[in-house]
Amino acid sequence: MKKEKLFFGLGFVSTIAISLMFAINLNAKTQDSESSKLQALTKFTKVISTVENSYADELTFTQIIDKAIAGLMSNLDAHSSFMDEKAFNDTKVQTEGEFGGLGITVGMKDGALTVVAPIEGTPADKAGVKSNDVILRIDGNSTLGITLDEAVSKMRGKPKTPIVITIFRKGEMKPFDVNITRDIIKVESVYAKSIEDENILYLRVTNFDQKVVSEASKFIKEHKDTDGIILDLRNNPGGLLEQAVGLTNLFVSDGVIVSQKGRDKSENTEYKAKANNKITNLPLAVLVNGGSASASEIVSGALQDLKRGIIIGENTFGKGSVQVIMPLNSKEGLRMTIARYYLPSGRTIQNSGVKPDLIVYPGKVPDEDNSFNLKESDLKQHLETELSKIDSKVKVSKKSQKDKDKIIPRSTIYNDIQLKTAIDSIKILNITKDGK
Repeated sequence: MKKEKLFFGLGFVSTIAISLMFAINLNAKTQDSESSKLQALTKFTKVISTVENSYADELTFTQIIDKAIAGLMSNLDAHSSFMDEKAFNDTKVQTEGEFGGLGITVGMKDGALTVVAPIEGTPADKAGVKSNDVILRIDGNSTLGITLDEAVSKMRGKPKTPIVITIFRKGEMKPFDVNITRDIIKVESVYAKSIEDENILYLRVTNFDQKVVSEASKFIKEHKDTDGIILDLRNNPGGLLEQAVGLTNLFVSDGVIVSQKGRDKSENTEYKAKANNKITNLPLAVLVNGGSASASEIVSGALQDLKRGIIIGENTFGKGSVQVIMPLNSKEGLRMTIARYYLPSGRTIQNSGVKPDLIVYPGKVPDEDNSFNLKESDLKQHLETELSKIDSKVKVSKKSQKDKDKIIPRSTIYNDIQLKTAIDSIKILNITKDGK
């Protein structure tokens, strides 16, 4: 009876193998000959049959095939995966821009589930999660061997529900737990502020959604009389390629911004700047760190290669590959790497990232540099407080408070040495420009 079952299994799978032979292009231009492809398919079908008949737990044929596909995709690279019905639906939800989760972008780095960046203002950000944190456990369950889609699925959930992630952070003695409450993730992708006592525009881009170019363009035009622009891409995990190209094009008038190269030569593309899309010649400083990935690396790397801005901060994440979602049917799909990005100089950002022109690690500005300024700031704040007590002369309106929210105070600047370096760089660039 057992032999009959095995014979039936082999016969059934052999039928599948024949179907696969017709489905696969045996004349495709690869290093494999037609006969070697057939031998490989025979081996594959034999493995399926063996698992179906001999594995300790009973699995359906569909389950075996799904696991085989998932294993194939996860072994291609860290960003390719098989998307079952749940993962496929989760991706659709994410693209709508609002979902219940933690507010972190994760990726696989050296085989470990790693935080690319926390999204500003989200539960994970408020809980202190940082870029390059390694997530060892999710609610007590190990992440060893987990796929990216499985990890994302486990971290998502209904708003206001708790989750515990166990983190290993470089420099810490041992892993530690972080308690987070899920929430609806709504992201303000672009906002602008002025810097107190400085005629400089601070432009923050948190992720590359569909609004980035239009919003950034609006803010730059509103502040066209400033002395320079600080573009903050720290902890920006990326997003839409066309928005990265469009944002870069606001600062440059010509040249290749980024190129996409893959195995299929017909898919190779160059994204070039258009002269009429450039809107400013103002001096530019760009802030990046280890949480700046993908589209952020394209913008910072292109501006660096095109000599348009000074890049400040830490080495970026190093994700320079192109993934597309390929539906298998209405419920399942593949996320697959099809190409890699290359910057104007021809270098790739995959794994290596973008190295800043000025490497500045996060921290406070040393006391000897800010001692006088802090006293001056404290004095100014004290005088403003005293003046506000005189009701007949000064009344703080809602509008003035709103305006204050659009200003970065000097106390914040001196707690952020990367930002302070960017401000100083803008001043130097202006001095250099005026001296020519």
